[in-house]
Amino acid sequence: MSEKTLHVDPQAAARTQAQWRDILTPMEYHVLRESGTERPGTGALLNEKRKGTYACRGCGALLFTSDTKFDAGCGWPSFFQARPEAVRYIEDYSHGLTRTEVRCAHCDSHLGHIFDDAPQTPTGKRYCMNSVALTFIEDEDG
Repeated sequence: MSEKTLHVDPQAAARTQAQWRDILTPMEYHVLRESGTERPGTGALLNEKRKGTYACRGCGALLFTSDTKFDAGCGWPSFFQARPEAVRYIEDYSHGLTRTEVRCAHCDSHLGHIFDDAPQTPTGKRYCMNSVALTFIEDEDG
């Protein structure tokens, strides 16, 4: 994939909640803007095996590459590393748990959570992402 195919929406960071509602499906809005979660095992990108890049559904910013994706058996697409400066982290104390939320650094959309429970990966990290928060862009060379 060339950087020419990248299209980050410069207006995304300034959108109002009403504007987000107009352009996202109800499930996309729930996950991206209300920090919701799709049901495990239901995401369209869970079993994606092609080479490519995963971008933010909200703004198009590039977040993860396919060579960092792995099968964690958790029911959501999992990655062991985000692209540099692509995401930001927030401590999340919801649902009686202490977790680290992962958000798009460009448009502040909720993507999922990160966990330190993947010793089989080079980083030991598991970025547990919602499929609905991501768009897959296949590499031009397959």
